[in-house]
Amino acid sequence: MTIGSADESLKRRLKEMIIRECEKDNFAPAEVPDDVVLFSDECALGLDSLDALQIAVALQNQFSVRIPDSKSFRRHVTTINALADFIQPE
Repeated sequence: MTIGSADESLKRRLKEMIIRECEKDNFAPAEVPDDVVLFSDECALGLDSLDALQIAVALQNQFSVRIPDSKSFRRHVTTINALADFIQPE
């Protein structure tokens, strides 16, 4: 059972981190759905590869989570729910 996606506080912190680190200040955390693929046209944030690098560094600094390569990043950083489950699996 994964618990990260059930943790509303963690998901809000992740959204705030992504908005801050990617300089998307015109968005509020509530505007980022938990289940929308972050790096897709469906996501209003318009994230790109530079944003992915910034997110990976921020995850390491703030949550002590290391994502070793882009393949691993694409596997774990898909949605806010998936990212929360990766950080807080059980």
